[in-house]
Amino acid sequence: MSGQEWMLIVLFVALFGGILSGIPAMLAIAGVPFVLAVIAGQFDLFNLAFLSNYPSRVQGVMSNTLLMAVPLFVLMGVFLERANLAENMLRVLARLLGGSPLGMALSVLAFSTIIAASTGIIGATIVMLVMIALTPMLESGVPKRQAAGLICASGTLGQIIPPSILLVLLGDQIGNTYLEAQQRAGNFAPQPVSVADLFAGSMLPGLLLVGLYALWLLITLRPGRTKRVGVNERVSGSEILYTFLPPVLLILAVLGSILGGIATATEAAGLGAVGAGLMAAFAISKHSWERALIAIAGLSAFALVALKVAGFGRADLNTLAGMAGVFAALLIALGVVVALWRLMAGRLVHGAMVETIKISGMVFGIVIAASMLSLVFRGFGGERAVEHLMREFPGGEMGALLAVMVIVFFLGFILEAVEIIYIVVPLLGPAVLAGDISPVWFAVMMAMNLQTSFLTPPFGFALFYFRSVAPPGITTIDIYRGVVPFVLIQILALALVFFFPQIATWLPTLMFN
Repeated sequence: MSGQEWMLIVLFVALFGGILSGIPAMLAIAGVPFVLAVIAGQFDLFNLAFLSNYPSRVQGVMSNTLLMAVPLFVLMGVFLERANLAENMLRVLARLLGGSPLGMALSVLAFSTIIAASTGIIGATIVMLVMIALTPMLESGVPKRQAAGLICASGTLGQIIPPSILLVLLGDQIGNTYLEAQQRAGNFAPQPVSVADLFAGSMLPGLLLVGLYALWLLITLRPGRTKRVGVNERVSGSEILYTFLPPVLLILAVLGSILGGIATATEAAGLGAVGAGLMAAFAISKHSWERALIAIAGLSAFALVALKVAGFGRADLNTLAGMAGVFAALLIALGVVVALWRLMAGRLVHGAMVETIKISGMVFGIVIAASMLSLVFRGFGGERAVEHLMREFPGGEMGALLAVMVIVFFLGFILEAVEIIYIVVPLLGPAVLAGDISPVWFAVMMAMNLQTSFLTPPFGFALFYFRSVAPPGITTIDIYRGVVPFVLIQILALALVFFFPQIATWLPTLMFN
């Protein structure tokens, strides 16, 4: 082995040692490669001129308009959480489906499916589910192990169900890596990969996973075993509309604007943040006129998006349709101003902004740190080493793909999803994406794989999040045994997507050709 190949081994050993040492991940991801590069440079094993490219890489990250969607999607989720909208949705769902163990479990699953599109941060989602869903499930008769497993599994749905922060980050990395890998392979006009492709590709796999969860609950929980007093009340149609119509319209507007081609992911994220702010303001408002203005603003915004997606062009301002559009825009602006005033008066803006900055800062810190790792990895000739290693795997492209999936699965035990994306995709992705493998298929399987690794005992992060807020009556062994069926279900879903790629590629092909 050459000196540079030995340095690559030292790089990965030192990197994981730094991460496991307990220091902040972004410091380990950036600091270990930098120190190693400086040391190797003294022995002529690394060209220190590579490091001069780092400022331009950081500037490229910070000027990437796609990554601007991350804090906006985070803000969207924080607004929904802090206004207690999630808790109200779960309460109505529980009453709607009854207080039996099956009804409560299906309520939590349905609620998690809806809210997954709004949060996307595993830790926050699982903690929220434990706080608002664990006790009702236990009181209705759901076994504690199954309740723990369902919450952990449902809390990871935000990884695969769009609009998802994970898919935005994957879209950024997969798109760049696929373009570079194809050009190096001699294809100088590859079909670009966008976040919209990944959103469309992940919809059917996400629904497949939810369906398999629901099927497992139907098999293992019998309706009517135990009823929780006061839960099985009749729910009026107006209450259902009042509770679920706003979040459903918000998700449809965000997804529709992206998939309909009328907005980029960043623009749609801005729409989602504003819409979530309107919903939060509506929930905490105490005056009927405020609620009326906010509701009209939200419905007007959704109507404009729906008309645009349906194919109505920009009307002439002299026409009736054009004047109606201008009037709707004024109503939206007025409603947003009233909502902002109400949020500030209710002291929601400050807390939401602080939480958004914390989460976004973590994401961007890792992205910037991973740029240093990628730069040093290339300086040591890592790309050539990986390509050579992947060619040695039996099975050609499929063998290389399976190898990457196994690596991602085990990395999920010790790294966050964002860290894995910005380490694995730039380093190992080119060897897979240089051939005929669909980048959308590859990205969707990566997202599903990350879900599985986050649930797998004993190191799955989702289990640690649950353990941190779980009551003493639920032991670590209970959590481990509870998630095993859901891990097997996720492996089954991943296998189905692997053997039937059309599950991930059919909808993007249909919508975007």
